[in-house]
Amino acid sequence: MSKNVTVEDVLNALRNVYDPEIPFNIVDLGLVYDVKVEDGNVYVKMTMTFPGCPLASMITMQAEEAIRSIEGVKDVKVELVWDPPWTPDRISPELRAELGI
Repeated sequence: MSKNVTVEDVLNALRNVYDPEIPFNIVDLGLVYDVKVEDGNVYVKMTMTFPGCPLASMITMQAEEAIRSIEGVKDVKVELVWDPPWTPDRISPELRAELGI
């Protein structure tokens, strides 16, 4: 019997995906807007720090691979969105404290 995948499982996996230009994970940076999990199918809505990010496809692919590595995941869809635009206000309180902002 396969494990029931949770939103927290997905977020934990995504904490291993880093924006190479900013050495912090995409969850704490606030790039992950939404996570839905239903019967092992995972949907993630995320963005980049700016629309012209040259690493967007690489980061998106790394996010998908990280999610697929979770036991019990059947299918993954990572949607890249630009609305609402990312701002530094989305950074987690813990990372904000670490950065001194």
